Amino acid sequence: MSVVGRGGFPSTDNFVWADLSAVKDVLYVNQGSYILRRVLHMLFVFWIILTMLFFLFRLGLPDPTHALIAEGLSVEDRAQIRQSFGLDEPLITQYVLYLQNTLRGDFGFSFRYNAPVAGMILERLMNTIVLTGAALFLAYLIGPLLGVLLSWKRGTRLEFAGIVAGLLSRSAPGFWTGMLGIVLFGVMLGWVPTSGMRTLPYTADGFLDKILTLDFLHHLLLPALIMGFYYLGLPMLIMRNTMLEVMGEDFIELCRAKGMGERQVMYRHAARNAMLPLVTQAAISIGLAVGGQVVIETVFSWPGLGREMFQAISASDYPVAQAAFMLMAATVLVMNFFVDMLYGYLDPRVLGREGGSR
Repeated sequence: MSVVGRGGFPSTDNFVWADLSAVKDVLYVNQGSYILRRVLHMLFVFWIILTMLFFLFRLGLPDPTHALIAEGLSVEDRAQIRQSFGLDEPLITQYVLYLQNTLRGDFGFSFRYNAPVAGMILERLMNTIVLTGAALFLAYLIGPLLGVLLSWKRGTRLEFAGIVAGLLSRSAPGFWTGMLGIVLFGVMLGWVPTSGMRTLPYTADGFLDKILTLDFLHHLLLPALIMGFYYLGLPMLIMRNTMLEVMGEDFIELCRAKGMGERQVMYRHAARNAMLPLVTQAAISIGLAVGGQVVIETVFSWPGLGREMFQAISASDYPVAQAAFMLMAATVLVMNFFVDMLYGYLDPRVLGREGGSR
């Protein structure tokens, strides 16, 4: 049915709404296929990682249970130990059982602690999340703000000093800055403890009771600041470089033509459009920080996942090391998936490109 508009001409409203409805339908279809492809890709990559971990620890070690086998142990006792861990089965049978146990969340028993790996890994993971969460919060709260400031003061001494400080934070070895912080603030000034999460001895009824104390915050302060200093340089420099690109866009000139102040233009309009690269980098940093803080956790004797991973490898406790690597890989994959979904939400053109690439 045709609709007549003003002046006797056909109205274009119906056509406009039809076009908008068609665009929305296409976006919904593209969004569904986009999410499905990302989920399947994530699961496939995780399966590849699980397979690599299985063969790495089975074939890379002459005997994964050699840490449990004492000198002079009889052949029958050695065989019994291998049988108790299912290592006497054919390799393909071990692989199938390994995948089944992983899907159930059963990571086996630790050789050193003689306890289920899942519970122990979860406790270490929570300790790492608290430390890295505090450090990343400081880095990604202060870093982007400093990056905007450096782009605003381009060509000045402040920008030069900020770039040098950012490069220094990324290049300074973690063990060096950690030991320097311990000597200066812990030993010489005595402001903070030098190791651990709590002052020994202590008792805590659960994880929250352990961390919701002033003593814990006192122990957290120095390692969180040292780690935050390391992560600070990257979001600061990324934000500065992205801001310099955004400042050349036409909408920035339009904002200035409207009489907006430079601070308002920089922080309210330019900074918002320069945040997308930080989303990707923040997600990658979170994923890697879950198991990548071996140096900081070792220097400060922080009972986290990275330190436990290093100790497990040193002691040939391969169930713990295998579970730690698996958890780290899963975190990176989930955070990348989250970034993909957020990109699709913030920039619908991603969905359009995905639909057009089919």
